[in-house]
Amino acid sequence: MSLTLQLKNSPADQIADSGVVTRPLAFMRGKLADRADHARTLSPVLVSGSIRCAELLMSTILGLAIAHLYVKETTVIGDPAYLFATTLVGTATILVFGLLDLYSLRALSASIKSLPAAMLGWTTAFATLIAAIFFLKIGEEISRVWLAVWFVAGAAAIMTGRLVAGSYVRNAANSGRLYQRVAIYGAGPLTENFIKDLEADSHSIVRIAGIYDDRKDARAPHQIAGYPRVGGLNDLITMSRTKQLDLVVVSLPLAAEDRLSSVAGRLSVLPADVKMPARATDLRFSPRTYSHVGSVAMIDLFDKPIADWDYVSKWLFDKVIGTLALIALAPLMLLVALAVKLDSRGPVFFRQKRYGFNNELIEVYKFRSMYVDACDATASKLVTKNDPRVTRVGAFLRKSSLDELPQLINVVKGNLSLVGPRPHALQAKAAGHLYDEVVDGYFARHKVKPGITGWAQINGWRGETDTEEQITKRIEHDLYYIENWSVFLDLYILLKTPFALLNTERAY
Repeated sequence: MSLTLQLKNSPADQIADSGVVTRPLAFMRGKLADRADHARTLSPVLVSGSIRCAELLMSTILGLAIAHLYVKETTVIGDPAYLFATTLVGTATILVFGLLDLYSLRALSASIKSLPAAMLGWTTAFATLIAAIFFLKIGEEISRVWLAVWFVAGAAAIMTGRLVAGSYVRNAANSGRLYQRVAIYGAGPLTENFIKDLEADSHSIVRIAGIYDDRKDARAPHQIAGYPRVGGLNDLITMSRTKQLDLVVVSLPLAAEDRLSSVAGRLSVLPADVKMPARATDLRFSPRTYSHVGSVAMIDLFDKPIADWDYVSKWLFDKVIGTLALIALAPLMLLVALAVKLDSRGPVFFRQKRYGFNNELIEVYKFRSMYVDACDATASKLVTKNDPRVTRVGAFLRKSSLDELPQLINVVKGNLSLVGPRPHALQAKAAGHLYDEVVDGYFARHKVKPGITGWAQINGWRGETDTEEQITKRIEHDLYYIENWSVFLDLYILLKTPFALLNTERAY
């Protein structure tokens, strides 16, 4: 089955049309990385972490439930001895399972083969409890029948849970939702060795999305380890905007410093991890220096921001706080909508296309602040002081930022965050130049969802950006936010935003 990337008029189309058939990697078994655009992938870290939490809760709650039923004491859940015992076993179980590598996707997918190791881990956790009971001399406070029943029931529950989890992981992998979609830049011997190293790991979750290189045919072969070279760096970046990438591997020797620096700089704007194979240099570092793709050692160049559990935390923060804010501010929004309607003819809301996560176009809601026949959907001309296009009510709304309140709807919908780099209009300019023409690496701010407010806004870079210095400073603050994100930083920015709105110097 051939590799297709669906890049319009790209080298990938030419290769597919030519009938070239590529040899799938051994670990792919015919599965391609041409994942549907709408398919939401699962983070391996989240999957294994969720199973870890489930086993902790299952073992602990099962022990308490059996104690409550057998001991027949209504206060058993509050009994320090039983609470200590169940907490110790639950914690010891996940710690021992972790030491036995039972939370890796390899072990989870091979659930039947990993059952003996799981039983060893469960037995070890119970042995830890028995040792603690002996040394703490609390044996008379804990029922031995309860311990025996809990051990047997827990073993059965763990085996059943592991089989169910294994089935889920395998189905997710088969459907293409649980793997790392990887693009490789560089079509040399280093790439061939990298792919061979991946082939040696039969449980790898890596899927090759394409191999790219800008060198001429004489220096870069059409096929590498059975895979076609499907384009250059521009094709890779274009593909990443339409297909979700988890990882980009820069497979260039470390000695090619200038080329490596140029390529890595271009790729740094993508919302994906960027790594290079450890084989790229003969230097050998401490094992802690390396990350791994499957079993292959890698050197990290750039990390995907706000990933895995951080992503979950931010998603929950946006949904909970955004929904509560929308409910609390609904009366004010109704009053603003009435004022807009009474002030000038036309719709209450103004919808505008802006750049969102990974350069995707999103439709952002605002209260209309301009006359209908003067609205500028692309923001080709920034609003200036005393702009005649702005209505009387609109001038107040823009000064106070009340026109931004409908963007809470975007937050609840999921295409905006409460806090993040402000989304810019498509044709917004500074000193007559598009923003990406002014600032190198401008699109790196799109590695995360844009937000209603952000680090730049509370630090004085709110409002008009009509000079190169203003947009440069805003981007610097946006990138600082991305690199230093935390839930506490988001909360701090939200709390500071009302005070930042008092500065209306450049808000027109």
